[in-house]
Amino acid sequence: MDVTIRPVTDDDAGELLTLRRAAFVTEAQTYGDPNIPPLTQTLEELRADLGAPGIVTLGAWDGHRLVGSVRVQLEPGKATLGRLAVAPDLQGQGIGTQMLLAIPPHLPEDTSELWVFTGRDSVQNLALYQKHGYTHQHDETAGSLTYAYLRKILGDGDVEDDRGA
Repeated sequence: MDVTIRPVTDDDAGELLTLRRAAFVTEAQTYGDPNIPPLTQTLEELRADLGAPGIVTLGAWDGHRLVGSVRVQLEPGKATLGRLAVAPDLQGQGIGTQMLLAIPPHLPEDTSELWVFTGRDSVQNLALYQKHGYTHQHDETAGSLTYAYLRKILGDGDVEDDRGA
């Protein structure tokens, strides 16, 4: 399925909140925890996040419907991906892959590595990231959840020259 990918704006906040809640229900079920951060974030918190400096949130649209999103936190030399979400009825159709491939043009030129974290038991998520060149670095426990952190070193061809265009 081909989608249009562009930054999410404040006007899209309600739809993004709905998408994330729908997409992360299965994650919450995997961990037996209905209070994971993507499910407890309020609309006001989401709007603040969308407007925060150093954060880019990309959305994937099928026509007028938001069907995927990913949050990218920018830091000197690196970017950290989080909250990759795909509408439950469209999972497994390549939208997550398209989201991952759309990130590099939105990165600063000095970005040399991408980091991503997901639940340590999220087998499908881990497989997707590993398929795209991310390697497991370490696990970290926060509350009752343990997150796996994966890293991808960017090389030639990963970051387009026309990012600033």
